[in-house]
Amino acid sequence: MTSSILRSSRLSLLVCCTLAGTVVAAPGVRAQQAPAAASLPDFTGIVQRNAPAVVQVEAKYSGRSKPPVRGVSGQGQGGMPDDPQAELFRRFFGMPMMPSPAEQAHTSLGSGFIISGDGYILTNNHVVADADKVIVRLQDRRILDAKVVGTDPTYDIALLKVSAGGSLPMVSVGDSRNLKPGQWVLAIGSPFGFDYTVTQGIVSAVGRNLGGQDQPYTSFIQTDVPINRGNSGGPLFNLQGQVVGINSQIYSGTGGYQGVSFSIPIDVAMSAVDQLKTKGYVTRGQLGVMVGPVDDSAMKALHLGDSEGGLVAQVTAGSGAEKAGIQPGDIILGYNGQPVRAASDLPPLVAMTKPGTRAPLEILRNGKKQTVQVTVGTMPRDQAAVDHGGPQPGAGGGSAVLGLTVQPLDNASRKQMDLKPGQGVLIGDVTGDVAAQAGLQPGDVILMVNQQLVGSVEAFRAATKDVKAGSTVLLLVRREGQNRFFGLTVPDDK
Repeated sequence: MTSSILRSSRLSLLVCCTLAGTVVAAPGVRAQQAPAAASLPDFTGIVQRNAPAVVQVEAKYSGRSKPPVRGVSGQGQGGMPDDPQAELFRRFFGMPMMPSPAEQAHTSLGSGFIISGDGYILTNNHVVADADKVIVRLQDRRILDAKVVGTDPTYDIALLKVSAGGSLPMVSVGDSRNLKPGQWVLAIGSPFGFDYTVTQGIVSAVGRNLGGQDQPYTSFIQTDVPINRGNSGGPLFNLQGQVVGINSQIYSGTGGYQGVSFSIPIDVAMSAVDQLKTKGYVTRGQLGVMVGPVDDSAMKALHLGDSEGGLVAQVTAGSGAEKAGIQPGDIILGYNGQPVRAASDLPPLVAMTKPGTRAPLEILRNGKKQTVQVTVGTMPRDQAAVDHGGPQPGAGGGSAVLGLTVQPLDNASRKQMDLKPGQGVLIGDVTGDVAAQAGLQPGDVILMVNQQLVGSVEAFRAATKDVKAGSTVLLLVRREGQNRFFGLTVPDDK
């Protein structure tokens, strides 16, 4: 304890004895030139201009309605809750004013901000979801009833409307596309009910996808701005005093802030505002493909030099992608002039495109780049999963080196699985370590082997007969109505 106090006292001496840029050192300590003070931003002007347009949102529950889920568990690839890399993605829902059982009446607090003088307010959907009544509190202590104009759970935004009998203060909306890691940002909100709390930090990353479990159509802004429960729905400002994001989630194993927070880009939210005003819901664009990462196995099997792009695993029948000639095995490198560096980059770009738009799609097929024109479709508001049947009897075969056996599919089974006649063979059994370690299961349907279509046991044998030790095979597999690639690497005999 004594040594700690001494170290602290000496530090105080060095700081307090600074004069004209020179440190006056204690006896026996060599004096050094003090470094020039770094120029740090002053946020007071931004706060004074914008705080009146930030509101506290109160969602009231009578006890008759089911309160919203307040935490969202993050899951790793494959969606398994026991994934060793799984943390807890939390939407920091409002701070309860009255801790009580779910069936009792209570009020929860969040944040929001006014985007127009006539009383439109943006917040998170999870702040007001299923509430019986919503009110907002302004900085001047006025309390106003709020109407929920429309919500979008996919983007996690909600548009509210209040009437104040005059023009209200409003924020200036910026362009989140111009954000770069390292830039200063600040948040204003009501963490734990402490209204108009200001916190600051920097942009840690942009275009961050949270794994696709909850919001696959949003590329988040990651920051180190301290935000906690009650900050949900509040604005994130740049140094120009413009809103660039809506504070939405944290990444935490404890439920509290741990240095990683996420905001919805304001461009995403504003693209939905007009639709929420007119329709109460949001319509998104759809390409008609399912894409996965270009992982090490795919790179090796397809002889690629890098892992950029999204590997097409499935093309929806009748979609714009199918009409444009997109095929499983194609690698999408760009969409509508924007690069697609990872599979997760594509869904947000397409979702924000107005249905009916004709957009260029850059792809890599058989080692050659080409550009095709795709007409963007409309994403259904409710997408149903496709059931797939079980193993069918019949003459089997397989690959001993890959460690699996396959069986033929009849056309009735293919129709049930939404496959065309002549598509796929069914995995009857996983007999070896290679297939088991890759994650293949009985009941999976193999559609392609190294980008060769297989529709019979004989075709599968032919496609795998030259597989040697040390090589990697890329299989396109249908499981539970969805396609995905599996890379199988055969151990080297050496």
